[in-house]
Amino acid sequence: MSSIAAAEEKTATRAKVIQPAWVRVMHWINAVAIILMIMSGLQIYNASPLFTSLTFSHSITLGGWLGGALLWHFAAMWLLMINGLAYLITGFATGRFARKLFPISIRGIIGDALAAMTFKLSHDDLSKYNQVQRLLYAGIIVIGIVIVLSGLSIWKPVQLQYLTALFGGYDIARYVHFFCMASIVAFLAIHVLLAVLVPKSLRAMIIGR
Repeated sequence: MSSIAAAEEKTATRAKVIQPAWVRVMHWINAVAIILMIMSGLQIYNASPLFTSLTFSHSITLGGWLGGALLWHFAAMWLLMINGLAYLITGFATGRFARKLFPISIRGIIGDALAAMTFKLSHDDLSKYNQVQRLLYAGIIVIGIVIVLSGLSIWKPVQLQYLTALFGGYDIARYVHFFCMASIVAFLAIHVLLAVLVPKSLRAMIIGR
């Protein structure tokens, strides 16, 4: 009987849904939209660089020219805004954010960061985020909101003059937008690295288990 119980427990554990379908679908839509926005955004940046010594290779840009890049950027923007808003609403409504992202503590972040750097951080239960993951995921949500708002203030500085003024003006809003983009690129690099180091986390985001 003990062997049967163990087999049933193993089957139940294997069948446990780590990432529900709505999370997986919205995750990959967000991923596509963000990549399109970054690539087209770099082409837009090249048309009027914030830093004269920094431009980006056309091999990693999208649109071919300013007008084409703007078309791609706006198309991806609506996709990201609609899907991102649906993700936020669903995340809060289902209580997923409360369960997954909180609480966050300084001590916990330091402890998990040290464990990760010494390769002692456990990844046995993918349904639970460690403190570093919670900080990164909560932070990227905030950055995502800021980059959308700063992008809107750049896109419609006259119509949304109060929003533009909130960022300190059009020029400063461009810097905020750029550094938010840089933060998202850094997050993606860490995100992909973790997926490579812990392949079962990528599998869970594809098949849910």
